[in-house]
Amino acid sequence: MGEASRVKVAAAHVAPVFMDSGASAAKACAWIERAADEGVRLVVFPEVFLPGFPYWINLYAPLVQASLNRLYQDESVEVAGAAVDAIREAARRCGVAVVMGASERAAGGRTCYNSSIVVDADGTLLGTHRKLKPTYAERYVWGQGDGSTLSVWDTRVGRVGALACWEHTMNLARQALIEQGVQVHAALWPGLSTLAGFDQVANLQIEAMMRNHALTGQCFVVCASSPVTAEMLDYLERRLGPQQMLQAGGGWSAVIHPFAATLAGPVTGGEERLVSAEIDLEDLRDVKMWVDSVGHYSRPDVLRLAFDRSEQRTMIVTGSGPTRNAGGAGDADERG
Repeated sequence: MGEASRVKVAAAHVAPVFMDSGASAAKACAWIERAADEGVRLVVFPEVFLPGFPYWINLYAPLVQASLNRLYQDESVEVAGAAVDAIREAARRCGVAVVMGASERAAGGRTCYNSSIVVDADGTLLGTHRKLKPTYAERYVWGQGDGSTLSVWDTRVGRVGALACWEHTMNLARQALIEQGVQVHAALWPGLSTLAGFDQVANLQIEAMMRNHALTGQCFVVCASSPVTAEMLDYLERRLGPQQMLQAGGGWSAVIHPFAATLAGPVTGGEERLVSAEIDLEDLRDVKMWVDSVGHYSRPDVLRLAFDRSEQRTMIVTGSGPTRNAGGAGDADERG
């Protein structure tokens, strides 16, 4: 591979403009430009950077949240909408591939998903992964994804996959990306270490999962987390009242080598920055000499993964039948 195998990647340890997807997209574009100036060719943004993580779901009673949950739907983004278009244009203009965390609102609907949007360095929208299982109170806000979006995409910096937060505890989901030949894994997280009950364990959990995935998948891991800001805390108290469960700061951002060594970071706390490192895809061959999870270090005669990649829909049409046409208002309307 030689020189072509080396590329600079970065995790954006950056907070969104809370509850403003348009302003958060504009901020992301500025950081993409900064990344390009620093020679970065892939930048990963935190979980649901557009429009920010809904921390209130773990802080207040469910019925109190209703108005803010509705507003969160409004501020969630459609993949074909203006916020994502702005990210794509910045990627194209700067020649930087982007993995963007977003609360994605289904086109023409109201159901939202915790999504990772993958854009190549020419601005091409490669795909969107929807988090398979929202965690705990996240189920108030997001629907669950399916196997149709559990993918690895070819980009100008290698084969890129993405998972969000505790999705990394789903070992078979990780294996599905490993089996697809992931080379650079984007790990998207919110700021968890300032949440009551997680202050002593969150960063330990994240670090353990990131190093484990790097080694077991023989891939580079770019882990991006966003800190909690004072502005976020003020917003929550103005809308929902006082709380003592969440503080400012947090986040854990790093770049991890396939042999589990640290290449950059970890960075925690409120200071925004790019956590960047040069990676060499040639190193993947060295690591796979020792352990290859889809080759000589697998036992398909004993252990195999069943992976359903079909899209789960509320109606599946399997036969033919009458359809509505211009002259038959009474005919059945059949859609796939």
